[in-house]
Amino acid sequence: MNTIVFATKNKGKLREIKEIMKGCSVISIDEAGIEEEIEENGTTFEENAIIKAKAIFELLGDDLKGSVVLADDSGLEIDWLNGAPGVYSARFLGENTGYKEKNDHILELLKDAPEEKRGARFVCTIAAVVPNEKNYAILTVSDKVEGVIHNCAQGENGFGYDPIFFVTECGKTMAELPAETKNLISHRGGALKKIREKLEQL
Repeated sequence: MNTIVFATKNKGKLREIKEIMKGCSVISIDEAGIEEEIEENGTTFEENAIIKAKAIFELLGDDLKGSVVLADDSGLEIDWLNGAPGVYSARFLGENTGYKEKNDHILELLKDAPEEKRGARFVCTIAAVVPNEKNYAILTVSDKVEGVIHNCAQGENGFGYDPIFFVTECGKTMAELPAETKNLISHRGGALKKIREKLEQL
């Protein structure tokens, strides 16, 4: 398989991706020399993933022509908040707001939520733009992991909303899990395995 360009600048996310995609050459858009900001104006995870993947594919330099481009859009859906923040997870409370502040705000919003109403899930959709004789083909896959919003932030691993997302089957927050375990059960891990299988079939 040729080089895979993954549409992210998030070092934590890229570290997870490289671990799951072992054996493949994966580089970030920074390493690909792409500085443009891609506007994610879709209304679903799939729309945003496709928008990013197509835009990055068109921006690849000559040295990376023929590379596969992967882009994901993922987020946290909380039952008590009617599915919010959802596709706006990264922009929740503003794009420049840190995740500690985002997490603290969510915990405050759910302070009166009974246990049975604290259900939540991480959702990830990955889009792949694969070059072919007709220019390119688009593949998409999705995966999710169910859990609940914990009553406090716990754990130092992971990133984003991991410290407040409690994985019931593991008895820990996502941020308390070792990387190997998280990659086995996470929404992104599941979606990456699915897209890898599709790419290998090509």
